Amino acid sequence: MHKIFKFEPHYFERIWGGRAFQTILGRNIPAKQNIGESWEIVDRDDCQSVLTHSEGESITLRALLKGQPHNIMGPGWNVDDKFPVLVKWLDCNERLSLQVHPPKSVAGLISGEPKTENWYVAHTTAEAGLFVGLKIGTTKKKFIKALKENKLEAVCHRINSSAGDSILVNSGSIHAIDGGNLILEIQQNSDTTYRVYDWGRKDKTGFTRKLHIEESLRCINFNDFEPEITSTNNSQVQVLAECKHFRIRKFTFPKPMKLKLKNLQQQCMILNPLFSDISVANEVIPAGTLALSPYAEDCEVQINQPGEMILTDNFFIPQTNSI
Repeated sequence: MHKIFKFEPHYFERIWGGRAFQTILGRNIPAKQNIGESWEIVDRDDCQSVLTHSEGESITLRALLKGQPHNIMGPGWNVDDKFPVLVKWLDCNERLSLQVHPPKSVAGLISGEPKTENWYVAHTTAEAGLFVGLKIGTTKKKFIKALKENKLEAVCHRINSSAGDSILVNSGSIHAIDGGNLILEIQQNSDTTYRVYDWGRKDKTGFTRKLHIEESLRCINFNDFEPEITSTNNSQVQVLAECKHFRIRKFTFPKPMKLKLKNLQQQCMILNPLFSDISVANEVIPAGTLALSPYAEDCEVQINQPGEMILTDNFFIPQTNSI
């Protein structure tokens, strides 16, 4: 049994992407492409994370969970279930579409999957911002009128973003990430997105992207007004998000140290060191990457220099005795 599992990222070119994975995270990415997404851990029928053991053997996340279900996830795990969360980096060089993910109450009626997600802002440019929710007083009628008049920006809530900011975006919340953000997104394992507006943008062939206006209007929570962003501080442990789908905490390390995160037979956890390496059992987890600590193993992190880490848990809880 391995103390931690590390996976190869899947890169996706996006119309709004850039080169931040190379310039900021120091990765080798496909040349001459605007890479917008790096899927760090994913268990979907059309996309599977792959881990490579030191011995050179490769295995998919799905195969790993089927082969060692209780060692990885703990008792009570159904081997036919998919891994509950999807973690990705987003390089938002330009503004994303204004979009919504269906809430559970609507998703099944329109063949979609609900998706609540959290954005942790790792790096920004001076003009970066986030659209999340509606401005106070916006009704569905006013929203539709603004949509027809190409004035949706005026009714959507925009927040200036800075490195260290975090916000939970619930299913049903209208949202868009503005240009200039490098974001770590932790979400339910879903890939259903409905675009309601794309700012009149055309792709490199001169065509506009498909919109999903009817579906979007069924999904938008028209009582979601001006949600607040969380600005992180220098406390050693800070809760960024806690909902029924996951818990996300930020750990800040002011100096080199060791930190015990969990004991044997405690829930699995996802570790995301940000801009400095960490190690577990002498295995290095490079800055900007991801590792999974399984249920059957303890997890003590060695921090060799001051830094920060995002830790995600409570996405499947075999026991509740964690830190």
